[in-house]
Amino acid sequence: MAAGKYGRKAAKKVKRAMHERNSGTLRSGRSGRKVKSRKQAIAIGLSEARRSGAKVPAKRKSARKKSSGRRTSKRS
Repeated sequence: MAAGKYGRKAAKKVKRAMHERNSGTLRSGRSGRKVKSRKQAIAIGLSEARRSGAKVPAKRKSARKKSSGRRTSKRS
């Protein structure tokens, strides 16, 4: 039997965050603005679960953007 990626504690945190979002009381961390996005509510729940030591996979590393500086080619 394969173990799931997320633990019960993580599911509870996400469920609570979704309930708060639906009732309009979920707020983002730094700015304190009301959260409207479903994805953001899930992200908040997962980060809380991570902090409390629940079984949650590590955050994905974002791909670094290549510098958009112009490259000059030598023309003769």
